[in-house]
Amino acid sequence: MRKSWLVCALLGGLAWSQAAMEAPPPPQPAQTQAPASPAAPNVAKPAAPADTAASVPADAAVITVRGVCPAQPKTTATQGAATKAASASKTPSADCKTVITKAEFEKLISSIPNANPQTRKQVASVLPRLIAMSDAAKKRGLDKTSEYEEMLKIQKMQLLSTELQRKIQEDAAKVPPADIENYYKSNQEAFQQFNLDRLFIPRTKQVEAETKDEEKDEKPTEEQQKAKQAEEKAKAEQNEQAMTKLAEDLRTRAAAGEDFVKLQKEAFEAAGMKIESPTVALPKVRRTGLPAAHAAAFDLKPGEVSQVINDSGGHYIYKLDSKDQLTLDQAKQEIQSTLQTQRSRDMMDKINNSFKVETNEAYFGPGGPGPMPGTRGPGQRMPPPPAPPAARPQTPPAASQPPAQPPAAQPN
Repeated sequence: MRKSWLVCALLGGLAWSQAAMEAPPPPQPAQTQAPASPAAPNVAKPAAPADTAASVPADAAVITVRGVCPAQPKTTATQGAATKAASASKTPSADCKTVITKAEFEKLISSIPNANPQTRKQVASVLPRLIAMSDAAKKRGLDKTSEYEEMLKIQKMQLLSTELQRKIQEDAAKVPPADIENYYKSNQEAFQQFNLDRLFIPRTKQVEAETKDEEKDEKPTEEQQKAKQAEEKAKAEQNEQAMTKLAEDLRTRAAAGEDFVKLQKEAFEAAGMKIESPTVALPKVRRTGLPAAHAAAFDLKPGEVSQVINDSGGHYIYKLDSKDQLTLDQAKQEIQSTLQTQRSRDMMDKINNSFKVETNEAYFGPGGPGPMPGTRGPGQRMPPPPAPPAARPQTPPAASQPPAQPPAAQPN
C-alpha cells in the first residue's frame, strides 16, 4: 500500500479527532447523590493497561478492513483481474478485505512525530475510514479528474518541502567537532561566567496618594492648576536629585566594604518602596546577560565596585565577586545548538536566494502576490534591561538574567 498520500489525509484526520477529544464534555444535569458512608473505602483508579505491542509479530495483521479490496499492482494486473475487480466494485465480495500488518502500520506512523500508544489508537480509528472512502472515490473515477491532479501536484510539493526542511535540520545537526572547537577558541569571552552583586536604586521616590478630608465643590482655576503642576514637577525633580545623591553615597559605602544586602534594603526604604527589596546576588551571569549599557560590570576586577550606572530605570551599582571560564566540554552542547541553527539558516538562505520571481501586476495587483515567507531559526534576543516600569509603583529588577546564546560564528 502506498502511504505518501495517506499521511497527509491521516494527519488532518488526526488533528480533527484530537480536537474532538480535547473538547470539553457537554454539561450533565445535576443529580442528587446520597452522602458517602464514612466507612466506605477509597476506590483506586484502574491502572493503565500494559503496552503489549512489542510482543505482536511484524507480519501479524493489526487492522483488517472487510469490504474493501486491496489495490492491485498495475504491472501484474491482467484483463481478467481487471474485469473481476470491476465486478467486485459493484458488489463487494464477502472475502474482499484489506489487511494491514504491524510492519506496514508502524512504517505509516513513523511519519508522525512522537508517536505513542495513544497515537496508534487514534490512527487506527481514522485509517479504515480513509481506506474505504479513498477506495470509493477511485471507483467513481475521482482520481482521474484534472482537479485531483492539480491538488496532487500541490500536495507533492508540500510534502517534498517538508521533507527537505527535515533533511536540512538533520544535516545541520552534523556539526564537525573541529568547528565546535574553533568556535570555542574564537569566542572565549562568550563563555565567561561572572558572579556579581548588584544594587538597584529607584530613580525617584514612591509618591503616596494625597488623602482628601472633604470633598470640594469648587473646581480649581486655571492658575491654580498650573501652580499645582509646577509644584508637583519641582517636587519630582527634588526626589530624583535626592535618589541620585543617595546612589552616589551608597556606591561610596559599597566600595568601602559595606554589605550589599543592607544597602539594598536601605535604598528601598529611602525610596518609599512598599515591596520586598530584590536579591542582590547575580550568579553565573554571561556577557549577554546584562544590557549593553551595563557592560562595564564585566571589566571589574574581583572585589571591585563599579561607578553608578544610570539609565531610564534607575541607578545600578555592581560588584564583581568572581569569574570563571566554561570549559569546552561544558560549552559543547550550547555551541552545537548555535552552529546547528546557523548551518540550517545558511542552507535555507542558499535555497531561497537561488531563484527570482517575476509576477504580472495586472493580474496580482500592485506589489505582486506579496513577500514569500522565509525560514528563520530561533533568534538571539538580548534579555530586557532590569529596569522598573515608569508607572507606579516601581518594580525592582529581576534577580538574574538567563544566559543568552553566544554570538554567531564568523565566516572563515
